[in-house]
Amino acid sequence: QVQLVESGGGLVQPGGSLRLSCAASGSIASIYTMGWYRQAPGGQRELVAHIKTDGSTNYGDSVKDRFSISRDNAKNTVYLQMNSLKLEDTAVYYCNYQRMGRGLRIESPYWGQGTQVTVQG
Repeated sequence: QVQLVESGGGLVQPGGSLRLSCAASGSIASIYTMGWYRQAPGGQRELVAHIKTDGSTNYGDSVKDRFSISRDNAKNTVYLQMNSLKLEDTAVYYCNYQRMGRGLRIESPYWGQGTQVTVQG
């Protein structure tokens, strides 16, 4: 079992910044991808960013020039630095953990409980 503990959400003004953290604990694999997804009210869950064990990253088009994902493997923690926040960034942000092996997904993914990010003028 893997547990994900998220922190850093809150309310900010447009143009502001937030930094989200997600710490994984439990039976952590040696190779895993972690990422952030978000879901606005009434919307679908969409990829924000994810990062592999080797540090390679992918970003959703709407955030790639404003957000930055990183990880600390020693702490089993992933971070999401969010800058230049816009009203449309308002959503619940979910941390994701996916064990990998030989390029394939192993087992089902784990999800954090979600943390609210609200951008409001």
